[in-house]
Amino acid sequence: MSWRTVVVTKTAKLDLKLNYLVIRSNEILKINLSEISTLIIESTSVSITSALLCEMIKNKIKIIFCDEKRNPQSELTPYYGSHDTSAKVRSQVTWNEHIKTLVWTQIVTEKIRNQKRFLEKLNKTEADLLNNYLNEINLGDTTNREGHSAKVYFNALFGKDFSRSKEDIINISLNYGYSIILSAFNREIVANGYITQLGLFHNNMFNQFNLSSDLMEPYRTLIDQKVYYMRPEKFERDEKLELVNVLNSEIMIEGKTQYVNNAIKIYCKSVFDALSENDVSKMRFYKDEL
Repeated sequence: MSWRTVVVTKTAKLDLKLNYLVIRSNEILKINLSEISTLIIESTSVSITSALLCEMIKNKIKIIFCDEKRNPQSELTPYYGSHDTSAKVRSQVTWNEHIKTLVWTQIVTEKIRNQKRFLEKLNKTEADLLNNYLNEINLGDTTNREGHSAKVYFNALFGKDFSRSKEDIINISLNYGYSIILSAFNREIVANGYITQLGLFHNNMFNQFNLSSDLMEPYRTLIDQKVYYMRPEKFERDEKLELVNVLNSEIMIEGKTQYVNNAIKIYCKSVFDALSENDVSKMRFYKDEL
């Protein structure tokens, strides 16, 4: 399985040689494509050959391009990530509404459960309130226990004055981390032959990643934890690398320790199995052992 997240932060030329990514800068670095899951090009002074781009896409490697402020701006994904993409997309369009609602309910429940677990690790009394919300979730979360939990959760982590709508260093860090996780989910959705635009719950006509936004919800907590412990006073190269490295951290899924990148792969496949077979018991969630 691929596992490396490669970040190019300064002027360089990237090309392909014998199935290796070759990074030519002050020195030459070679990395076998089979090891790479994600390439982040953080500097706008990087040149890259079309031969390398094509080969990386064939290997289902996610490529993320950053803007002049070094923030993720776009990503490169293949038209077809699987040999049976046409069949997968047809099935996606006809997914049963009831199973979609059941799957979404499981996802929301797991998200709140992960938030509760983190607050318990921190000995925060607000964990009890999130536990109550867990017991109150109904089909499709029509009473928005997810939204109520989020407010309690973030205030417990970052203070009563904290709001996700503010443009402060904490939110900048969270949003950067979420964008990295989102890209990982885009990669797996496309690799499985589905399209990111058609979601389960998210249904924004301006959001190209509705399905990714749905599936990533339980994994947001990994970014929350990292930002909480970082307590960033600035957001520069080192802070970004810490968040990118979340993809290379280890969590438990299906009783085994996996890198987050690989856990996302396992989890996405299980969700698609649940949707295709109308069986939510197929879904596999991670357990954070950090």
